[in-house]
Amino acid sequence: MSEGWMRVSERIIEQLKQLENTKDKDRLELVRSLRFVLGVLQRSLVGWTQWVSNPDIMTIFSEDDLENMTKRLAEFTRSFIEYDIKMTSLGAEKGLTAPKKPTKKPKEDRTERFYV
Repeated sequence: MSEGWMRVSERIIEQLKQLENTKDKDRLELVRSLRFVLGVLQRSLVGWTQWVSNPDIMTIFSEDDLENMTKRLAEFTRSFIEYDIKMTSLGAEKGLTAPKKPTKKPKEDRTERFYV
């Protein structure tokens, strides 16, 4: 399983490099690239979550390994969340608002119905 995952990941890295090096992208291509990048990130997060949720896998790593993983991912995550806040703020400045929650209709009281 790990070998296949790594081969696919290496191909993904090549695709990411191509995206980074592509010049003169139009808006549609930029959005498509963002979707690809976020999909890759999601794929990786799912893999990490599966590993961390499996005690059999986690026991093969030393305490130092776990500490290094945690430190590196915490740095990356903090940086990502800081960027997320910055982009959310930019979206708000441009008038982007959170979708409104649909209002719930009150439940009908069925005890008052009369059928003939």
